[in-house]
Parts: sequence; C-alpha cells; structure tokens
Amino acid sequence: MVAHPRWTGAIIPSSRGLARKMVELALTDAGPEAVVAEYGAGTGSFTREILERLAPGQRFFAIEVNERLAETLRERFPTLHLHVGCASRVAEYCAAEDVDGIDAVVSGLPWAVFPDELQESILGGTMAVLKPGGRFVTFAYLHALGMPSARAFRKRLEGHFSEVRVSKPVWLNVPPAVCYDCVR
Repeated sequence: MVAHPRWTGAIIPSSRGLARKMVELALTDAGPEAVVAEYGAGTGSFTREILERLAPGQRFFAIEVNERLAETLRERFPTLHLHVGCASRVAEYCAAEDVDGIDAVVSGLPWAVFPDELQESILGGTMAVLKPGGRFVTFAYLHALGMPSARAFRKRLEGHFSEVRVSKPVWLNVPPAVCYDCVR
C-alpha cells in the first residue's frame, strides 16, 4: 500500500462471500485447460478461492502492483505464479507464463480510483489476451453505483464486452458489493 496508496481501494479485505461469487462467475464454462488470471491480488482473498476451485489442468497466475502486498502473497501462497506490475502489461505476463491467452480474469482492482487512461489501458490489454467467450469478473460497491465514475466505468465495460451482467448484491461484504460478469 505504500508503493501505490491511492490504488488501494479497500480498507479491509474482500469477504469470503464476495470471493466465492467472483470466482464462481469467472470459472463458469471454464474448460479443463483454462488459464485464469487475477488482477490486484492484494491480500489474497480472491487468490485463495481461485486456488481452491482450480481443476487439475487449469492454470493460474496473479498480478499485483504493490511490492509489499506481493511479499505477503508469496509468503501465504508459496507456489503462486505472481507478477509484480500493472495489469495493463498482462500480455507480457502471458508470454512469461507461456500461454497464448486467458479464459478468465478475476479483478480486485479499485477501478473507481483509477484515471480513465489507466482503466482503458488495463481493459485494452485484457481484450488483447482474453479468448473469445472469455470472462472478465470484477466488482463495485453497492453504495457507489450511482456515482458518475461508476456509471462511466460500466459504460466502458459495455464498450469492450459483448455482454455485461450485474449480480445480485453480495450483502456479506463490507461494504456490500455487486459483481460485473463480462463476456468477450
């Protein structure tokens, strides 16, 4: 959080309930050799859930921009394939993982605090590697959905993906959240 304090969107980690919902949506229709990426692995709330749900043959790597959080992730998950840097560089990380694309992305990034240019850079990078029919799942806090920045982000998602669905609220999260389930 010290490296990029303004890029840390939560004051407490996401709940197990939100993590379950996000990963459930992301892995819907994921094949036996699917490649899954996580953006903004943070303290590992989503990471743990992904690792628990991965089927044999599926591959996973995470991206975290904050070196201190990355150190914690390495301690908690010693076998995790972790890349330290911006999610906009996902194509570079795919090459390092020797994969030609991604089937699913679970994003814990704090989109609301990112400038438009960074949002566009990350989504553009994602579209370059996300396979047709691939899923991109992220979340937004329920109380903020009416804010101009949240509405603009939803429009941005709708501009990139063929389908954008919003889940029912996950009430067992602080604050309550909804998931954006986006299909390429």
